[in-house]
Amino acid sequence: MSTPVKKSLQADKKYFFCTCGKSADGVMCDGSHAGSESKPQAFSVSEDKDYFLCSCKKSSKLPFCDGSHAKS
Repeated sequence: MSTPVKKSLQADKKYFFCTCGKSADGVMCDGSHAGSESKPQAFSVSEDKDYFLCSCKKSSKLPFCDGSHAKS
């Protein structure tokens, strides 16, 4: 079972969420998708704080965890 990954994010900064599942931490794009058709999902947040990002890729609120991993 995949669990959410806690990340400290800064307001109004552009981040890229891993959609292929190949990145080292499973949530932030590190370019591991190179050579595939996968593209990272750009996102930003409105407030500086810790966020829980989805590593199972089942959330309906990607890139954020909605607890879908616990329903499997």
